[in-house]
Amino acid sequence: MAKAKNVTAAKPKVGGAVWRAPAGSKLPKNAVEALDTAFKSLGYISEDGLTNANSPSSEDTSAWGGDTVLSTQGEKPDTFKFTLIEAMNPDALAAVYGDNNVSGTLETGITVKANSDPQPACVWVVDMMMKDNAKKRVVIPEAAVTEVGDITYADKSPVGYETTISAVPDDDHNTHYEYLISATGAASQATQSATGAASQATQSATVSKEVTA
Repeated sequence: MAKAKNVTAAKPKVGGAVWRAPAGSKLPKNAVEALDTAFKSLGYISEDGLTNANSPSSEDTSAWGGDTVLSTQGEKPDTFKFTLIEAMNPDALAAVYGDNNVSGTLETGITVKANSDPQPACVWVVDMMMKDNAKKRVVIPEAAVTEVGDITYADKSPVGYETTISAVPDDDHNTHYEYLISATGAASQATQSATGAASQATQSATVSKEVTA
């Protein structure tokens, strides 16, 4: 049965939607797990949001007379496109130009080098809020920037970097993961995590006392 409550829109999580970390960083396994400290927020993205293209190509074989007798699946690219609009954020600039091509801070002065160095693959996470405060998280284990759109400097529009990243399969042959959970489910998981952490801390303290004694 169709259910209207399952229809939703998406908006970015407060504090930034797109996060990036070096390849091999610890991956979150659900929508609420705290991100590893290696992840850096890329700040605001434009109102166009995030676009994911994940449609397989196909090749048709026709018989004499024009009938299609066989259709085989070809490549299935998995790309994500978004526009970074924090043009003075070093982490956003590093995502566009490469970590080795951006140095400094806004306070000391930022230097950006534009060159043809290949972009390394990184881990990417996108956090968003759905209807009724449900949470959704997209985890991309390995993807590199493969395209940057034209950069426009104008009076009435923010400087933006239209960025496309292309995902490649991980060891399990998956290009990305999606995790969703309701607001009540997220609260329950947070409580369980806090309880588990407290229990582990108590056990560690007990073991420490026993060793000291």
